[in-house]
Amino acid sequence: MRLLVDSDAFCKLAASDLLSDAAMLFDAELQECGRLPALPYMLRSGGLRRTYGAAVCERLIPLAESIPAIWQVSNVWLERLAPIPAIDPGEAILFATAADLQLPVLSGDVSALHALKRLDGFQEVLAGRIVLLEAVLLALCRKLGAAAVREKIEPVQHVDTVMSICFSPGGHDPEQGLRSYLSDRRRGLAPLVLWGTDDKEEK
Repeated sequence: MRLLVDSDAFCKLAASDLLSDAAMLFDAELQECGRLPALPYMLRSGGLRRTYGAAVCERLIPLAESIPAIWQVSNVWLERLAPIPAIDPGEAILFATAADLQLPVLSGDVSALHALKRLDGFQEVLAGRIVLLEAVLLALCRKLGAAAVREKIEPVQHVDTVMSICFSPGGHDPEQGLRSYLSDRRRGLAPLVLWGTDDKEEK
């Protein structure tokens, strides 16, 4: 595996037809990514289906099933995460696997990351490997063009505050907004070092 993706980030990028492009930022095909085992079931019922609608979720189920599930998790790392209420079992599996295999992990759970930043050991092993949706969208704007990214996410931008603000119709340059969000995230999540947050680019 080359990239781990949480369920929320999977849905936002896959529903926008940007997941393959996002994986390529890490020189990965989708079959080289990893997702939580429960994702296909979550798409069939529950919160994701209510958020995205049945039609979108049905379209995403085969894609989710084509991506390898994470089954083996390091108990050493997982045991340190399990007692923390702010980190749900799915995020714990992702963070533990990322730490064990030293892989980048795309996570949109900022509350979990605020808890993670306080844990010694994770700060070091995951330095530069915590990937936020904002960072991916910024990189995709630079790669594909902001107009192309705006067009792709338009049908689902309402499900995410950052997407709806930065890519609002007739809004300002999306890259400027994304850089601002990333700068705030970087300060708020320190001492975690986030992927794609370069000091020079954020000034």
